[in-house]
Amino acid sequence: MNHDSYDDAYIGGILNSVKTIAMVGASANDVRPSFFVLKYLINKGFEVYPVNPGQAGKEILGRMCYARLADIPVALDMVDVFRASNAVPGVVDEVLKLEPLPKVIWMQLTVRNDEAAARAEAAGIKVVMNRCPKIEYGRLSGEIAWTGVNSGVLSSKKPVMRSGFQSFGIRQK
Repeated sequence: MNHDSYDDAYIGGILNSVKTIAMVGASANDVRPSFFVLKYLINKGFEVYPVNPGQAGKEILGRMCYARLADIPVALDMVDVFRASNAVPGVVDEVLKLEPLPKVIWMQLTVRNDEAAARAEAAGIKVVMNRCPKIEYGRLSGEIAWTGVNSGVLSSKKPVMRSGFQSFGIRQK
């Protein structure tokens, strides 16, 4: 797969199909990007599990934080990686040991590891690199346009309501 650009249908399909997300590298510090992405995804109705060994056993935004992916008591649909690119192979190693396997590994902005992505894709896992689910959700739902930012998505379709705070869901084509 070409990871330099993604079709909107690919990203939208992922965001419409996942329900449970593990956020590796979640922070309890409310000025860190991982904190407000965690908050945003929770408010959109996703079931998000923070993963941070330094915060394990504590809560972040009312969600129990886990030391590792294997400690999370539910099956995961997506693993969102908020770690440096050189940490991704270890995260993929953890993911490949999960049963069942998640559907998606999503690497945040500036995070890219093509070798680890190839291993995940060989196991049947979809991969997104160098993108933020918060930004992509806002862009594809038209939510970003509310603040005067050009989302690049033009539609006359009424937004589809989804559970969660101010959640209009991703438009289906």
